[in-house]
Amino acid sequence: MADDTPPPEEAKPEGEAPKEGEPGWDDQVALNEAASSRVLNQDEIDSLLGFDEAGSEAAAASGIQAIVNSGMVSYERLPMLEVVFDRLVRVMSTSLRNLTSDNVEVSLDNISSIRFGDYLNSIPLPAMLGVFKAEEWDNYGLVVIDSSLIYSIVDVLLGGRRGTAAMRIEGRPYTTIERNLVERMANVILGDLTAAFDPLSPVTFRLERLETNPRFATIARPANAAILARLRVDMDDRGGRMELLLPYATLEPVRELLLQMFMGEKFGRDTIWESHLATELWYTDLPVHAVLDEVMIPLGQIMNWKVGDKIMLDVQPNSPVEVRCGDLSMFSAKIGRKGKNIAVRIDGKLGKLVNL
Repeated sequence: MADDTPPPEEAKPEGEAPKEGEPGWDDQVALNEAASSRVLNQDEIDSLLGFDEAGSEAAAASGIQAIVNSGMVSYERLPMLEVVFDRLVRVMSTSLRNLTSDNVEVSLDNISSIRFGDYLNSIPLPAMLGVFKAEEWDNYGLVVIDSSLIYSIVDVLLGGRRGTAAMRIEGRPYTTIERNLVERMANVILGDLTAAFDPLSPVTFRLERLETNPRFATIARPANAAILARLRVDMDDRGGRMELLLPYATLEPVRELLLQMFMGEKFGRDTIWESHLATELWYTDLPVHAVLDEVMIPLGQIMNWKVGDKIMLDVQPNSPVEVRCGDLSMFSAKIGRKGKNIAVRIDGKLGKLVNL
């Protein structure tokens, strides 16, 4: 007897798209059209092009790249550099609070070494690159401010409401107002960097120009090594990242100072203690000696001295004597007597005291 039951339909492999005419075809077409018309935002574009900072930091170098990078100088060989950047964070937090009249927190993410060419290729755009010059060192550096921080600082300085994140406007160049506000912020940052280096070595950092294209901010050869400090600036729910890049050639004049171990903070001056110590110095007791004459005598002759032996000095009774404090000749004097004591009378200054 023949079986009239229709054969079971073959199960469709999981994940296979329906064919034309099959159930679900119209839904699939609508989904594809929506996906093709969707516009990527800047964060997704950066991630797609390999500019994702979190991903780039997590990726470990291997093979030839690791061998090439192993020859680079590490910032850890410059112990004082981290002290300078820690001081910069403290000073900058106060300066940006004064600039924005808002609660600003600055934090240091990390300090690393990088080749200059690799860094220029990894800058997420759009961004502003400030080229500055170290006047006393006669070389250059970069301060890079990302778009999030740019729009945040513009929003704060122009009176944006608190509690709302700054809006990122894509697809247009920065306006003159935005550039002027960022230039003002960059000058504050460089002033703080000057103050951070001042206890180590006086230097003046001066902003020369602002660029939006990394190719116009080439201050060193692509293969040259540089120090990169990444900082985070937070203003309530707004903020962004800022990076300072100093080529090793720029730091060469103070390399010996940066190699020193940190021996304690020397930041600021306490005028109260300075005046107190200066006052107390005038009450210090110092031992002084009146030297009539000096002669050179062999050690063997000295060992044969006995009680009653005479030492011949090449001076007269009225010859001047030297008044000394330690090894320092201070005054010339005449010897005499006051009561039952031998005394000296100061006639003039000697040595380093003559011009005082």
